[in-house]
Amino acid sequence: MTDRMEHITLDGYGEAEVMRLVTGPRPVAGPGEVLIEVAFAGVNRPDIVQRQGSYPPPPGVTEVLGLEVSGRIAAVGPDVARFHAGEEVCALVAGGGYAGYVVAPEPQVLPLPKGFDLATAAAIPETFFTVWTNLYDSGKLAPGETVLIHAGSSGIGTTAIQLASALDARVFTTVSADDRIAPCLELGADIAVNYRTEDYVARLTEATGGAGVDVILDMRAGEFFPKNMQLLATGGRMVHIASLAGREVTLDIGLMMRKRAIITGTTLRARPVAEKGRIAAALEAVVWPLFEAGRIRPRVDRIYRLEDAVSAHRALESGEIVGKAVLAVR
Repeated sequence: MTDRMEHITLDGYGEAEVMRLVTGPRPVAGPGEVLIEVAFAGVNRPDIVQRQGSYPPPPGVTEVLGLEVSGRIAAVGPDVARFHAGEEVCALVAGGGYAGYVVAPEPQVLPLPKGFDLATAAAIPETFFTVWTNLYDSGKLAPGETVLIHAGSSGIGTTAIQLASALDARVFTTVSADDRIAPCLELGADIAVNYRTEDYVARLTEATGGAGVDVILDMRAGEFFPKNMQLLATGGRMVHIASLAGREVTLDIGLMMRKRAIITGTTLRARPVAEKGRIAAALEAVVWPLFEAGRIRPRVDRIYRLEDAVSAHRALESGEIVGKAVLAVR
């Protein structure tokens, strides 16, 4: 095993063209860590935000982009008990995925679901960790409840639709174009609304008989926030994971009080390893059986070579991707 590897570096911050493939030193697994020989790396919107200069890695984490990988364990550090060299795994990482090798804390590493190839497995960690902790830990989504998932054709959206549907919620989603409606319905959404051409608040208020929606998973904020508050059911929960439509919002405090609404938001990257490990354990217990039964599967829309990371970012930014894009590292 060489002590060098290829990885994507940033020549400053800005458009996709600041990314460049270079050769640098291979990381070494420390205590409680595994070294993964990366086969595929998932491409996610936080990678774009980091590339633009607005989402720096946590202290001590590599500047190399990439929050999820699949591959083969090349080595294990001291105190690693579960995994061994040669095993195929997928992992959530705080950075470093766009590379030939990456280190991951053992609690954030998971075995491949039975029947999954490495390309599909690379599309699991970032979105499934995010969706699980936001819909079920923060949003407390329960079977039989209604959920609205904005940006239904995104990586987060396609994941959340499938998971919520498989766990017996009634699923609504919004999309930005008519050609995104059918894929969302195929993945399990009960209703998909093009918010550019239709009033989603009116449509879903009618669909719920005026009761509103129990949980809203929102990555847009901005002008969507007061609409979401109008649609939220009494005792409803609104969980924010991004602010693509703007960070400034208008909140009617009286409406919030009357609805007894819970409004929250989370990030994942900087959380302690122990927290991420608890999410991983929940996924393995609840979601892995759904994978292996064929009930849900990450939607991998396109596969790019590592050296084509610029094209992958451009496609994600332009809205061409339905589901996930991944980078083939080997």
